[in-house]
Amino acid sequence: MDRFLYVSMSGAKETLRAQTANNHNLANASTTGFRADLSAFQTRAVEGSGYASRAYATNATTGWDPSQGTLQTTGRDLDVGINGEGWIAVQGADGREAYTRAGDLRIDPSGLLKTGTGLQVLGDGGPLSVPPNASVQIATDGSVSIVPLGQGPETTATVGRIKLVNPPATGLVRGEDGLFRNVDGSDAPADASVKVAAGMLEGSNVNVADAMVNMIELSRQFDLQVKAMRTAEENGAASAQLLRST
Repeated sequence: MDRFLYVSMSGAKETLRAQTANNHNLANASTTGFRADLSAFQTRAVEGSGYASRAYATNATTGWDPSQGTLQTTGRDLDVGINGEGWIAVQGADGREAYTRAGDLRIDPSGLLKTGTGLQVLGDGGPLSVPPNASVQIATDGSVSIVPLGQGPETTATVGRIKLVNPPATGLVRGEDGLFRNVDGSDAPADASVKVAAGMLEGSNVNVADAMVNMIELSRQFDLQVKAMRTAEENGAASAQLLRST
């Protein structure tokens, strides 16, 4: 009876863990540049003395989906979407270089170019600063050009270039802040082959329909495991009653 209960309990626990990962994806279905988490179930033998007759289920995040989300036109000059592979280099809250696909950029009152979440965008020589201007344009190679205040279009000047990188997806790990970094902690070099599209943003690559179906399936699996636990409890109580009556 304890084997039945243990398998049911571990199944319910790991199903909840899978549901957490799936719901996290659903919650970020509209987050700019979000990459969906991937998770999978595995069967593991229960370690210990005696014959290996018991197994239980485990669920773990196995990585993230590197596929590109849909580029959506916004018409805003400071919105940029990476066209193909690549990342925008930013400075994380810990001061380290990190990477994101979220190109909803802003210029703060001090002139620093930042993401929509307030992270400083890095250029070739550190955080990118934009002087007061009448207009800003971002080229496909990440170059940032401005028309100075009070001047005409003929005075357009390039003030810097966004650092665009393209490290191997297998060498990147997502942090708790949602940013990606090299596993070995190094900074990726700038890659001139990475191109951006101005006036566009990349949407999340979460497939909402698949995530909804998966949520329903996991919910049913959890209910099944709970019912099995109740059955194990009822069987145990019935067995105890039989022993007391004999």
